[in-house]
Amino acid sequence: MPQAAPTPEAPNTSPRNLLSAENAKKLDQAVHEQLSRATMGLSPISLALACADWAMHLAASPGQQMLLAQKAAELIQQQMQQPLNKLSNYQPYQETDSRFSDPAWSHWPFNMLKESFKAGDGWWQEATQVDGMSAHRQQMVSFFARQWMDAMSPSNWLSTNPQVIAHSIETGGQSLLHGMNLFLQDAHQSALPPQASPDELAALPFAVGKDVAITPGKVVFRNHLIELIQYEAKTKKVAAEPVLIIPSPIMKYYIMDLSPQNSMVRYLVEQGLTVLMISWLNPDASDRDLGMDDYLQSGVMEAMQQTSSLCASPSIHTMGYCLGGTFLAIVAALLGSKEFAKVHDKGRAAKEAVMPKLASVTLLAAQTDFSEAGELGIFIDDDQLKTLREQINRKGYLSGRQMAGTFQFLHSKDLIWSHHTQRYLMGEDDTGSDLMSWNADTTHLPQRMHAEYLDSLFLKDDLIQGHYEVAGIPVALKNLKMPLLVVGTVRDHVSPWRSVYKIHLYTDTDTTFILAAGGHNAGIVSEPGRARRSYQIGRVKEGADWINSDEWIATAPRIEGSWWEAWSEWLQEQSSKQVNARDIDAASVLCDAPGEYVMVRYVD
Repeated sequence: MPQAAPTPEAPNTSPRNLLSAENAKKLDQAVHEQLSRATMGLSPISLALACADWAMHLAASPGQQMLLAQKAAELIQQQMQQPLNKLSNYQPYQETDSRFSDPAWSHWPFNMLKESFKAGDGWWQEATQVDGMSAHRQQMVSFFARQWMDAMSPSNWLSTNPQVIAHSIETGGQSLLHGMNLFLQDAHQSALPPQASPDELAALPFAVGKDVAITPGKVVFRNHLIELIQYEAKTKKVAAEPVLIIPSPIMKYYIMDLSPQNSMVRYLVEQGLTVLMISWLNPDASDRDLGMDDYLQSGVMEAMQQTSSLCASPSIHTMGYCLGGTFLAIVAALLGSKEFAKVHDKGRAAKEAVMPKLASVTLLAAQTDFSEAGELGIFIDDDQLKTLREQINRKGYLSGRQMAGTFQFLHSKDLIWSHHTQRYLMGEDDTGSDLMSWNADTTHLPQRMHAEYLDSLFLKDDLIQGHYEVAGIPVALKNLKMPLLVVGTVRDHVSPWRSVYKIHLYTDTDTTFILAAGGHNAGIVSEPGRARRSYQIGRVKEGADWINSDEWIATAPRIEGSWWEAWSEWLQEQSSKQVNARDIDAASVLCDAPGEYVMVRYVD
């Protein structure tokens, strides 16, 4: 007899089986978020692995342990001898650390506190250099040891900072009271709504369109990603080829158009150049799916086409700053590829817009090789990116405040601890500057674009490895055949100049390299007339042999003044002729500069 079919078992609905894979993932992400907050947004696993790598290699190195113990004993002996040196009229070396430059730090007991701190800081930096560690983890351990020591500096605390003590006595405690009020104001500021109102924007120390970004111009094109600004001519004759400036989407464009006295845009138009500028959209959660190809095609390439069309010029100059420079290098290399030419020829048959010829490319503090990304590389590894993705997936964007916090963390000694000491302990309000105001005017980055940028460029270095593609077309820097001018800055921790300089390895074209004094921002905003400004400049002709960065810096001539002047002359040399100054086409005008996109400001 046939047996009856077995009765299907009822689904197991006991509590232990109610957790779905999706809910399990959400639980994991919630735990990861709490852990990352405890480690200042970093991956606790990556940090723990780095510390374990250091501890195990040090534990297996008894010789280095003995050397460190010997070093500690020597430092203690030196500290004990300091009172004797004082009695024997010993003259200490000139102080180079700005935290301890006040003469009060040379008196007991503060001199002992200072020297003990500096000795401990030096010992820890030596202790973190252990053979056998991976370079990335060694960099992480060394960086966090320095961060910890900077936090413990005696200059940060009321009871151990002689300047703070003296100032509070002089003011009868009013400086401490004012510092407390400033602290409460800052705490209130952090609780503002996610988007600033027009009144709040107008109340900024350097308001956009009023104090900064005031060079006369018009928005002549707009799509979902960019506004294109064309600036009014200041001379009767101009170079035939216009200049398109591509700022970084990480920042508001007007770092190139700050106050009139240090506006790069104003300087260029006064030198007889037609200038156009991209102003990037400040995205929100609805823009989470904007990717790198969108920024390259709808952003950079669309702006190039519009610049050529509006100025009736088949050839244009281009300049890109920071990530905008990386974008420009990718697009310029793409335009030089034969495969793109074939695809573009088909597009022209379909009456698509013609891409202009690039008369020159200028890259400011822009990396193309990310294998030596500097201190920013501390935050880039597989697990760190996983943690970061989990953080931004919920919002759909990386917030400007988070990016600003990362850069502050890289320079915590000056941007966090020294700033807090002056503001909250000394009670001194910031005097402010246009550059500081711009730095506080943060932007977002879309989830997809940010992930692709970090993964393909920082983590995998696809551009140099030959794996990077735009719309399915491979990109190779060897296709950069136009004249290049590349600028690095001496104290750049975001785009280290030696990394920027390595573009020489991947191109064979006439390249002028400039190494400017200053850092990532202040070295670029280097208007003529500013004191203590200098630069080194050297030219590598097409077909020349490779010159390493050490040899270059040792032989390149140093010139006092602003590198803007050398760049202006170089642009004129790359231009074909002079033409009558261009009027802005009234039919293309959408609104006055600075436009609408730059006015969107988030304070989340």
